Amino acid sequence: MLLNRIHNADIHLAEDYDIDDLVDVIEGSRVYIPAIYVVNKIDQITLEELEVMDKLPHYCPVCAYHEWNLDGLVEMVWEYLDLVRVYTKPKGKLPDFNEPVVLHRANASIEGFCNKIHKTMLKQLKYAHVWGSSVKHRPQKVGKDHVLEDEDIVQIVKKV
Repeated sequence: MLLNRIHNADIHLAEDYDIDDLVDVIEGSRVYIPAIYVVNKIDQITLEELEVMDKLPHYCPVCAYHEWNLDGLVEMVWEYLDLVRVYTKPKGKLPDFNEPVVLHRANASIEGFCNKIHKTMLKQLKYAHVWGSSVKHRPQKVGKDHVLEDEDIVQIVKKV
């Protein structure tokens, strides 16, 4: 604390914190990033051990050999990264479910979608048709500020 020029201090804590938390607050230089603990070889542990591990936060049990819960791991990664998959639909055709446009949830709007495809597309945007959980009607005509949800389908209508 002398390095921070704090010579004398009374510290009152409202909750149960340890010394590492106090150092983190004073230093202000530590950055914590979210993590997923992937526990492999769950086929070799007992059900009781799995129940104990189930109380751990941010944990995903898998078995790579038997390919158990790999889809659950993928879904957990999508959730933790806060990504949104948006599918494109050309006019008069079926949606392309093979290659979604991936957006961060903070930028998941029609404007962000257009900018991700091409930087000039937003200038040509008249409106968009959206199918999915972010709209009340299917399809619904929306503007550039509409917020998209995961697995929405978007059809862009350009100005003539």
